[in-house]
Amino acid sequence: MFWKLLLNVPSTQILAHRIVWSVIFLAGLMLWRGDRTFLTYFTKPKTLGLLCITGALIGGNWFVYIYAVNHNHIVDSSLGYYINPMVNVLLGVVFMKERLNKLQKWAVFFAVAGIVCLTISVGRLPWISLFLALSFALYGLFRKKANLESLPGLLIETLLLAPFALFYLWQMDKTGNGAFLHISLQTTLLLILAGPVTAIPMYWFGIAATRIPLSMLGFLQYLSPTLQLLLGVFLYHEPFTTVYLISFTLVWIGLGIYIFNMIKGLRENKKPASV
Repeated sequence: MFWKLLLNVPSTQILAHRIVWSVIFLAGLMLWRGDRTFLTYFTKPKTLGLLCITGALIGGNWFVYIYAVNHNHIVDSSLGYYINPMVNVLLGVVFMKERLNKLQKWAVFFAVAGIVCLTISVGRLPWISLFLALSFALYGLFRKKANLESLPGLLIETLLLAPFALFYLWQMDKTGNGAFLHISLQTTLLLILAGPVTAIPMYWFGIAATRIPLSMLGFLQYLSPTLQLLLGVFLYHEPFTTVYLISFTLVWIGLGIYIFNMIKGLRENKKPASV
């Protein structure tokens, strides 16, 4: 709903402002907390290399999401975050050499069936859904490899992207196409707020992740795509055809199997070992 307020600004400029103001807000937050851990990341070439990759991934994810919202593809973005868990499972197989159990295989099968159904019916790949799912899953994978705290890591990621964002905004302003300070006071304030709107949820998530049981956290992550879907259909009146209903239903079946398998695994881990 926030990004919808910036329909009069090109998606590329929104992304650039999101990066720049996130750096400013996060740096201020780190200084306020007295947290200097992010400075140590610059002394570790391997960590910095991973953050370059994750920065590019999260930047691409942000851009496609903003584009999707402001070009009436909220339903497609919702589908992307629904299939994200199954993409995580597949990445675990490819990169972590994990083996799928029977339920996980069925979960992935239904998710793939939903995408195939949509592709055949529409005549093209749902690239927004696939890009959002894959980029966010890869982001999670590389962040796991880096093993860094959420906010300091995000600060370095956005800091690495900031020079490109600033150069682009300077070029836009130079050619008279910049939105900042040129459209309205409301637009300028909204672009500044893109930083807090990005960072505060990440900050809260980092706090919540240490206080909420993993099983509850797993359920809560599906609130976001559900709310996106409801907003896309009922508030912004995006089409939700029979084809979309069938595709989403297949994905939801896969998601249901995935959640059941997760709960089953948690219960088995809690069982006391036999003597």
